[in-house]
Amino acid sequence: MRKLYVHNSLSRQREAFDPITEGYVGMYVCGPTVYSDVHLGNCRTFTSFDVIFRFLKHLGYKVRYVRNITDVGHLEGDVDVGGEDKIAKKARLEQLEPMEVVQKYSNGFQQMMETFNILPPSIEPRATGHILEQIDMIKKIIANGFAYEINGSVYFDTPKFIAEEDAYGKLSGRVVDDLLQETRDNLKRQDEKRDPSDFALWIKADATHLMRWESPWSTGFPGWHLECSAMSTKYLGPHFDIHGGGTDLKFPHHENEIAQNMGACKCTPAKYWLHANMLLLNGKKMSKSDGNSVMPQQLFSGESEHLSKGFAPMVVRFFMLQAHYRSTLDLTNDALLAAEKGYQRLMEAYKSLQRLDTKAEATTELDQEISTLIEGAYQDMCDDFNTAKALGKLFELATKINALHNGQLKLEDLSSKTLAALKEAYHTFLFDIFGLESSVASAKGEEELIDGLMNLIIDLRKGARENKDWGMADKIRDTLSALAVQVKDGKDGTTWSKK
Repeated sequence: MRKLYVHNSLSRQREAFDPITEGYVGMYVCGPTVYSDVHLGNCRTFTSFDVIFRFLKHLGYKVRYVRNITDVGHLEGDVDVGGEDKIAKKARLEQLEPMEVVQKYSNGFQQMMETFNILPPSIEPRATGHILEQIDMIKKIIANGFAYEINGSVYFDTPKFIAEEDAYGKLSGRVVDDLLQETRDNLKRQDEKRDPSDFALWIKADATHLMRWESPWSTGFPGWHLECSAMSTKYLGPHFDIHGGGTDLKFPHHENEIAQNMGACKCTPAKYWLHANMLLLNGKKMSKSDGNSVMPQQLFSGESEHLSKGFAPMVVRFFMLQAHYRSTLDLTNDALLAAEKGYQRLMEAYKSLQRLDTKAEATTELDQEISTLIEGAYQDMCDDFNTAKALGKLFELATKINALHNGQLKLEDLSSKTLAALKEAYHTFLFDIFGLESSVASAKGEEELIDGLMNLIIDLRKGARENKDWGMADKIRDTLSALAVQVKDGKDGTTWSKK
């Protein structure tokens, strides 16, 4: 198995990836809160971890990938206490039951994941299905002295945890003194807390709150951070390999997850923490209030002031893979247009590659160059899943493929063994690792149909030319040209490609 290296957000260093159990990987990624349509930043995060999931499996690991659904909701004004549950608020506004809101937006989320060809996780637990596990974890945290109950609500004792465990602030890189001095005077129930930095584990529900459960402390609902601690522990154990999410979750969500897990079982939840960076729009953070935002469906339809046209989902996915997952990515119309051309170039090269054949056996300089590029793509992916660099290697391979297809490089200078390896690697990276088509079988079927029709058209054109029916030959040529299809006549016959 190839050696993999990852950038651990906790240590801020590149580390060799050594799973807790050889051959197995447990990975937890924070999923969506389903009170509205999934936004494009989420799509980028889930695309990044989809590639990580795919590559880990390709390397031979047996991966249990857990990605939760938050269906209790973040709270208005704060993620810990006070305000109104966003799902409850949405239900009130739309005159629906909370679970209707959850189902509606969960369905939309799943459909968008399929549109982007994002594989489903191994387990997709919902917060509302794990209330008992969350209550049990709170009991353990209280028993270990890191939480207290007051007026039916339970709070995590942050100062005590900091005093006894050297952990808080390590992931986010925030200074503990600054964390302790934070105030939240604009929020409700501040007078209940022993310290402003304490956060809610259980919140007593008022009479109007729609989502509520019985607990030893009150009829209420769990704090936002608790669900991930409880569900990751249930399905991956108290200490597992990878915890992922967007970089915006480092604090307070992931920092508080670590505190909760250590408060309950005296161990950190994950060995490696991976964080995907932000998606910008025209160089700025996306914001609906500022008009600087675009939804996934608008990207596909082109119905946005920021776009000149619509773009296919696979073009958008390809665009996202052009940057390393830890780097910010700037979405612009020009960048999408360039991504569309790049995506088409790789797909055209793939199609041309399928037509190549050789019987040569001797190893040449060309064999070595192609083998080096293939190995380089693997090395790039093994270096913290660097899709941007790996795609660069695929573009270099595309140049070689096109040169072989067009006769600029001689097929007899390429051994059959290397050609077979090239076909396998190119297919593997495009479809299995990068996930750039939703169905390879379907794509192949469509490709065979198109190839058959084009071969028929080329034969008709050839017959028209042999019969000196120049009008028909010109009509075929002009019609194909209008459809962005380029026909090339060579000594070995006529070939076609998309412009």
